[in-house]
Order: sequence, then structure tokens, then C-alpha cells
Amino acid sequence: MAFKKDIQYYKFCLYGFLKNQRFFEPFFILYLLDKGFGFLEIGTIYTIREITRNIFEVPAGFGADALGRKKTMMASFGLYIISFLVYWQANTYVVLIVATLFFALADAFRTGTHKAMIFDYLQRMGWSDQKVHYYGHTRSWSQLGSAVSSLIAASIIFISGTYELVFLFSGIPYFLGFFLILSYPGYLDGKNQQFGISGIRTRFKKVWKEFALSLRQPEILKAVANVSSFSGYYQAVKDYLQPIIVSLTITLPFLTSYREEQRSAIFVGVIYFLIYLLTSAASRNAGKFADRFRHLSTPLNLTLVLGILVGAVSGLLYHFEFILVSVILFIMVYLLENLRMPVGVSYIGENLNEDILATALSVESQGKTIFSAALAFLLGLFAEKFGVGTGLVIVSGILLVPVPFILLRYR
Repeated sequence: MAFKKDIQYYKFCLYGFLKNQRFFEPFFILYLLDKGFGFLEIGTIYTIREITRNIFEVPAGFGADALGRKKTMMASFGLYIISFLVYWQANTYVVLIVATLFFALADAFRTGTHKAMIFDYLQRMGWSDQKVHYYGHTRSWSQLGSAVSSLIAASIIFISGTYELVFLFSGIPYFLGFFLILSYPGYLDGKNQQFGISGIRTRFKKVWKEFALSLRQPEILKAVANVSSFSGYYQAVKDYLQPIIVSLTITLPFLTSYREEQRSAIFVGVIYFLIYLLTSAASRNAGKFADRFRHLSTPLNLTLVLGILVGAVSGLLYHFEFILVSVILFIMVYLLENLRMPVGVSYIGENLNEDILATALSVESQGKTIFSAALAFLLGLFAEKFGVGTGLVIVSGILLVPVPFILLRYR
């Protein structure tokens, strides 16, 4: 049964659009480099973010299932706004770490919770068989939001000549997102909303028991590892496209009358705009892509291996100064992640008890943060010592080692 584009569909899409108005994201590594930090320090910032998210991810998922998803989401948006304000005023490495901690906490409370709300809604409407298509549609709006935000961010930096202001402006769409979540229907809050201490304890025990029973199945554990490994890899490496684009900018004979920061802002903004238009299309067509295969495990295995190999080759080409081709291949990593993410989320959602979806999806995301934390630190270390290109090759090679053990069975 095909889903209908009702009011809640557009609310889900608007949520994705607003939460991806992270104007700082296409410039985050450039922002850190501009403050004088090296790649090892940058890798450490990323690792701190991922570890903090990892620590609080599952408790946040429990909280969403036990206390209510809407309240959890609104708390998340509030923490995001605080982190943006701290980043805006950050002048030292310690203050940057504080901002990163707030950001990671916000991510922990959000991750998995909104996906569970979507799946709950599909179940209620009788559209559970449309998970890949529906989630792909909403994710495409997220990518469209990123495309728009990259142009807005480039304009802010071009006019102001500073990276800091993008954090301040990022608070506006998150303020709007807070009230959007408030407008969601009450039934999306979840089934269990007991606020007494004994009620909370009972609910946590119930959720943990159901969750533990689900994870005793090896195939589910393998599925979580399959999905989270590449997502973690993507999370760790994706921002390193920024210095590669800056290197490309230097070689191009365009807009030479502008200062280097202004030229970089234009090129980074435009390239990220094009990337997110492509990833939006990839997410929107994830369902059609999955439909080409008999089992969802096939596209997950295919994109896992291909994505890591493409990342390695991109790094190799950058090392040998084939910068344009390196950028093109790097963009493929973005596309593959957005093709596979709706498929992976659907695969996991179909194999876990619906009452613990927020918890289960948070565990999938926790797996992502484990991979991301380790790979981000290693990439920062190797990029500092050998350069960004070589760092990408080494990290990609490391991730290829466990791949044979996490390929899903074709069943």
C-alpha cells in the first residue's frame, strides 16, 4: 500500500530540512584550521564528540521510549542551540571542547528518536512496508536542507569574512524546529509515559529485557555492524573534503580578484550545494534502488565495500595531486551513504521489536559513533603525520579488515 503525503508527512520533511540548517557544517574543519589547530587536534575534537555521543546514546534511547519522544527531541534542540552559542564565542581549545560536549549530548538525545516516531506513524497508518521509500523521501528533504544551508553559509562567510557567525545563525532554524516538534500529535510520544520513579524504573527494565532478547540474534548484531561501520566511516572522513576543495580552489583561475577566504567560501558553498542536491536525489530514490535487489542485504553489502574502496582511491589521487578527480570520487562516498542509509534503517527496523525502536536505532547509531570515534582520531593522526590523502588511504584500509565478517547473508 503506497503512503499518502498528508500533513504529518510534510512535518517530517520540514523537520529534516530544518535540522540540517547547520550553516557551519561545510566549513567546520576550515573553521578549526583557521583557529590554528592541527589535524591531530581536530581529530581529537571529533573523537570527543563521538565518544560523548556514544556514552549517552543508549540512555537517551531508553529515555525516549520511557519518558516520551517529543520531550526528548525538544531537549535535544535546546542543547543544540546552546552548543552553537558556545562555538560562536569559542576562543580556546577548552571552550571548543565544551561546545562539542553540548553538541554531542544533543545528538545523543535526537539520534534514533525521530526515526522511531516515523516508524510508529507508518505502523499506525498501515504503511510499514513503505519504510525505505518513506524514510528516503524525508531524508531527501534533509539533504535539500543541507544544500540550501551551504549556500546561505557561503554568503554569510563571504560578506562577514569570518566563520564564527555561521554558528550564531544556525540557532534560528533549530529554534523553529523546537516548535515544530511541539506540534507533532501526542500519540507519537510513544506508548509509555510514566513519570514516577517506580514507573520509570519498571519501563527501563521492560525496554532492556526486550532489547536484550532482540540482540541475542547474531544476524541482527551483524546488521547493526554492517550499517554502522560505513556510517561511522562516512562521519569520520566526510569533512576532510573541505581542505581538499580549498586545495582545488587554489589551482583554479577563477574569482582571483577576491581574497582567498572569499574564494574558498564560494567554491566550498557551491560544491556542497551540488553534493547535497545529489544526495537528496539519492535518498529520494533509495527505495527504487533497493527494489532492484531481491534482498535488502545485497545493496547494503555492495555499497559497504564500494564506498570504502572509493574513499581509499580518492585519498590516493589527492596524495598524487589529481585533486579534481579526488573530489569527484569523494562525492561518491556521500552518495553511497545516502543511498544505503534508508535501506539500512529499514533492514534493522524490520528485525527488531517495534516497542524498542528508539533504543534499537540508538544502538545502531552508537555502533556508528564507535567506528567514527576510532577512525576520526586515526585520520587526524595520520593526516597530521603523512597528509590528508595518505590518512584517507590508511583509514580506509583499516576499515576493510573486518568487512568480510559483517557482510549480511543473502536471505
